[in-house]
Amino acid sequence: MLHGQPRRVAIVGSLRIPFCRARTRYAEASNQEMMTAVLSGLVERYGLKRQRLGDVSLGAVMKHSRDWNLARECVLGSGLSEETPAFDLQRACGTSLEAALQIGNKIALGQIEAGIAGGSDSISDVPLVYPDDYRRLLMRSLTGRSLGQRLRPWLGLRPRHFRPVAPDVTEPRTGLSMGQSTELTARHFGISREDQDALALASHQSASRAWEEGFYSDLVLPFAGADRDNNVRADTSAEKLAALPTVFSRDEQATLTAGNSSPLTDGAAAVLLASEEWAQERQLPVLAWLRYGKVAAVDFAGRDRDSLLMAPAHAIASMLKDMRMDLQDFDFYEIHEAFAAQALATLRALESADFCRKRLGLAEPLGAIDRSRLNTRGGSIALGHPFAATGARIIGSLAKLLAGRGHGRGLISVCTAGGMGVTAILERD
Repeated sequence: MLHGQPRRVAIVGSLRIPFCRARTRYAEASNQEMMTAVLSGLVERYGLKRQRLGDVSLGAVMKHSRDWNLARECVLGSGLSEETPAFDLQRACGTSLEAALQIGNKIALGQIEAGIAGGSDSISDVPLVYPDDYRRLLMRSLTGRSLGQRLRPWLGLRPRHFRPVAPDVTEPRTGLSMGQSTELTARHFGISREDQDALALASHQSASRAWEEGFYSDLVLPFAGADRDNNVRADTSAEKLAALPTVFSRDEQATLTAGNSSPLTDGAAAVLLASEEWAQERQLPVLAWLRYGKVAAVDFAGRDRDSLLMAPAHAIASMLKDMRMDLQDFDFYEIHEAFAAQALATLRALESADFCRKRLGLAEPLGAIDRSRLNTRGGSIALGHPFAATGARIIGSLAKLLAGRGHGRGLISVCTAGGMGVTAILERD
């Protein structure tokens, strides 16, 4: 450490574009265009034009090969100094939260004074590829030395070669989609359809109220004709949610629907982090402090087959142990709603003496939380979930909540593909 002890990491501000349902407002926007718009907004708002930051970490889950240096290209188009370095990072849905922890660690260690962390994802602009045997045919033709060698592979051309392959979110280890895996989780923890729909309804009601009260007015930058999240349903009801069919399984025990799952979403978000001194020198506000973070993973293809998205419970337990805190020591809980069943299963696991003893190695359960403190301005079911952007969205909202309260502490939990979880603690003192 440069100064002998870790420095506090300030959350100076955040910004995002509206999160829009896939194939609507941003149907023709790329990850780079969305992310660059967010960075440019931060540059404008915080007076960073031509300034050199210590580092920038950005990422996307659904990513074209052209985006191999996405973070650097976005920086070059943002208005920051061209001398600002940047690097790509990907930890599935935890990408931008992990990016914030990486930038935060560099600030805490004295390696840099300020940096930006963020993420962007587009389901509308997914990379379509052709089958592997067609790709191999092309490569044999391209590497042929003679005319005959270049032409001969084309004799094997077949109609099937022109069938494009789109990326999906099926887990290679299990062959199950996230929704199918979460059906197993819901069944294991006994999460009812009614409880899932109730959480989804609360998400929409909280998000709608937050928008009407102006909570998001300074957190969201208009882009491509959109000025607010277009998935929020102010008029939804328990009856409307109950009428929706299940989507990942048709058996009688299925409970997941389009209404109690996060929608496929396009969007981008970022957060500006800095040392306390850097912020003070520029007379910039400190909304909250990024205190600590932790990651974990589960053996979802083995003994934890019903727990693909349950790693946050493990990360939360480990983080609380490190910080010598209790689960109840928080004023706000931001638990990413990939699916209502996943968020509810995480809470139930933390309350379960059996889960905490067998899976987390704890003598006692971590206990229940005050549900009135959970996702108080809406969650991913209502606001949407551009995979890599969600963590930065949550940091921005939670930091604003803490700043408005004047003091307090918040817990962030994000589940990811591959059986991983990313968690963090924000504070305001």
